Amino acid sequence: MSTGLTPDLTDPEILARLFAPASGHKVIGLAVSGGPDSLALMLLAQRWATGLQDPPQLIVYSLDHGLRAEAAAEVAMVIAAAKSLGLEARALAWAGEKPQSGIQEAARIARYRLIGEAMRADRATLLLTAHHRADQAETVLMRLAHGSGVEGLRAMAPLTQVKGVPILRPLLDVEPASLAALLPGAGLTPAQDPSNHDMGYERVRWRRLLPTLAEEGLDSATLARFATRMAEADMALSQMADAAFEEWVRLDGFGAASMPSAALLGLSPAIGRRVLGRVLNIVGGRQKPRALGQVERLYDQIAETGLPRAATLMGAVIRIKGEALSISREPGRALPGEQGLPPNCALIWDERFRIANLSDATGLVAGATDFMPRHRLEEVLGFKVTTPAEAIRTAPLVRDAEGGVLALGGWSFDERIQVELLID
Repeated sequence: MSTGLTPDLTDPEILARLFAPASGHKVIGLAVSGGPDSLALMLLAQRWATGLQDPPQLIVYSLDHGLRAEAAAEVAMVIAAAKSLGLEARALAWAGEKPQSGIQEAARIARYRLIGEAMRADRATLLLTAHHRADQAETVLMRLAHGSGVEGLRAMAPLTQVKGVPILRPLLDVEPASLAALLPGAGLTPAQDPSNHDMGYERVRWRRLLPTLAEEGLDSATLARFATRMAEADMALSQMADAAFEEWVRLDGFGAASMPSAALLGLSPAIGRRVLGRVLNIVGGRQKPRALGQVERLYDQIAETGLPRAATLMGAVIRIKGEALSISREPGRALPGEQGLPPNCALIWDERFRIANLSDATGLVAGATDFMPRHRLEEVLGFKVTTPAEAIRTAPLVRDAEGGVLALGGWSFDERIQVELLID
């Protein structure tokens, strides 16, 4: 929890507390760009590991994004600095064409993709990053400006996962000045990235405002403490929303969801919107998250007008049927094509179903059902089907090499095939 005080980074007990969540990992990666924060992270992680009886293997990953001429030399500096501390290091590069817009987000995605690939090759199970208290403060301010709800205002979590890479941010409660102060004594000279001063970037503009805000009492420690309180509130809301989801939401074998409209609207709006957002995320195939405002508007529309016509959002179709809210996958929205199901392998289909071939059988394929008359469907399943037509069309169908149906939606008709609807 943020206290406003920067921890004493020379105290072994403090280091043990900061890096405690990394304990138990045998191979740990460090994302090091060469700036003062990441070099300090590398130094502190090395000191922490040295003090352990059974230290983990630390591997430094430094990435040349190919966006600045100086970047290659900076990566070389990081590699040399890591080796001087007795650490293994890998130089990575983002090759190929770069986008003309949204370059920071594209670079971020590339960074985690390339580091994630290197970590898998090295069997590393955790990545440490150097995000600190000022980064947290900037994130809070940006999200406030964008109208984020409680979930967004918790800002960055110490432990999280980004693009499939498990992340620990041990320095979130540390001021950047304290990190920079460690470097001269260790003989480390940081690189200076000019993009950190480019006012064309929103984060840089908020960074410039922090000293002015601090004069009014809104310093980075206060903003970080606010993020901690929002994280606590978010956890409480999540627990209540999870309980409501378990009680009221029903998911069928086609991946469609339903719940009583009265039950949804009987929840407090903060909880009801979370439940609705979770259902949309599951049913819609975990589309790229939309702004909270879109889920809020849909919730408000359901509350105010009863949703007289079907609506679409986040890859899902939403409608009121009688006294129930019905949500199905939207046809034609980024549905996967036919995919092979190799022997003794599993695939995640449309981010909604896990389909496994438990046998040595070859020639098995999974694809969208697309169209099957209800009478034929009911013959296959053996019961009356009332789910919406789009849920049927967008459910997975597994066939063998001869075209025989082995599984449909969440139902398997062959012991070689295992199907699971993903709800987390």
